[in-house]
Amino acid sequence: MGISQRYERVVRQAQAESRIPAVSVALHRADRPLWTCTVGTTGNDAPLSSRTAFRIGSVTKTFTAVLVMQCRDDGLLDLDDPISAHLDVPAHGELTVRRLLSHTSGVQREPYGDIWDTLHTPDVTELLADLARAERVLPPARRFHYSNLGVALAGQVVARLRGGAWAEVLADRILRPLGLADTSLAPPPDAATGFLVDAYSDHARPEPNTDLGAVGPAAQLWSTAADMARWAAFLADPAAVDPDGAVLRPATLDEMRWPATTTDEALWSAGFGLGLILVPQTGPTGVRSAGGERISHVGHDGAMPGFLASVYGRRGGTAGPPALGCAVLGSSGTGTAVNDLSHQLLAASAEDDPAEIMPWVPGEPAPPPYRGMLGRWWGEGFEYVFHWRDGTLRARAADDPAGKPPAVFEPLPDRPDVLRTVSGREVGELLRLTRDDRGDVVVLHWATYRFTRHQETFDRFNFRQV
Repeated sequence: MGISQRYERVVRQAQAESRIPAVSVALHRADRPLWTCTVGTTGNDAPLSSRTAFRIGSVTKTFTAVLVMQCRDDGLLDLDDPISAHLDVPAHGELTVRRLLSHTSGVQREPYGDIWDTLHTPDVTELLADLARAERVLPPARRFHYSNLGVALAGQVVARLRGGAWAEVLADRILRPLGLADTSLAPPPDAATGFLVDAYSDHARPEPNTDLGAVGPAAQLWSTAADMARWAAFLADPAAVDPDGAVLRPATLDEMRWPATTTDEALWSAGFGLGLILVPQTGPTGVRSAGGERISHVGHDGAMPGFLASVYGRRGGTAGPPALGCAVLGSSGTGTAVNDLSHQLLAASAEDDPAEIMPWVPGEPAPPPYRGMLGRWWGEGFEYVFHWRDGTLRARAADDPAGKPPAVFEPLPDRPDVLRTVSGREVGELLRLTRDDRGDVVVLHWATYRFTRHQETFDRFNFRQV
């Protein structure tokens, strides 16, 4: 059985066991053709195909988060701005943009009123006016508390700063540049019907398609699995999907993927960054992947009446293909197999069909100012190795597992002997080189800690003299 057939069997099993009327799956990777699979029927007269649109629910939040970060990169806002700096609100104006994106603002989950009972959703004027009646259920930064209201407010900040409706800004600044032509605010005529599948029979009842109005930035969108797999690949590996940075700089996506909070204080099985869910991958015994590899899935799940979606990209791992993203869309609000299937397929793609191993080729030597400092240094009693790779100075602890990313340094423009740590251990800190009269580097100071060629105590006693 080939790899594609194995994937299809996994999808078919999930659809049958979870009783989902329609499932659409896509697997995106830069080194293979797009793989798609559909199982079931749309529940209406339209045939089910890879172009069938499903509602993606809260996956919409990842788009809103990227729009906010675009505003930040363009200098229109600071993440620590209170929303009152950008919106005229009657209450909760001190909530910051960062807290809204990371679900740590403490504001209540939904807009004021029982919108999931009445299916009445507010327009922008009503959403903002009703903030006076919305609760702060937790102090800011106390803990993770998911809030559609919070992300809806972030979307209105974007609309106000860009001078247009949130949907217009989304189409102009993300959908068109990334070629996500099948992603839309409203369902196309041939979209799948969403269902509630009866728990004790095979009956499936259609759910209403509710327009979320001003809450749209949190959960409004419809899309196809192919579009969403490409979006997932962008979230995980933007340099491969958007090499010119037309939508967002890779460094900004790095910032979004950094965990701001964990979703559970006891089980750290998932975290939240800036608008993104982060799911660390573990081995079968619950420990980190063998060899110390750091592997995580980044993206979001979505739920709306009649629909579930799971959209994630994979980062890390020596066998990880470039731009690996998966989307699983289902037309049942209770078909929970959707939420696991994306993670299963991402792991299977990386493990069963690993990326090609590119041959190593010799590169340029380190620049003369850094050649003499390469090799082993000691700091705080531990051994580190400084080396030159891919045009950058790097360092790692001598006993670091192979999968742990190194520290990477860049020299300051006018001070070649002072370098900034741009990623990895001690990111942001300075590395200073001290030279003797001959110009040889004899001491390093990294984050102010002294590094020497031999083990020394903090009062500089050299262990070789013992």
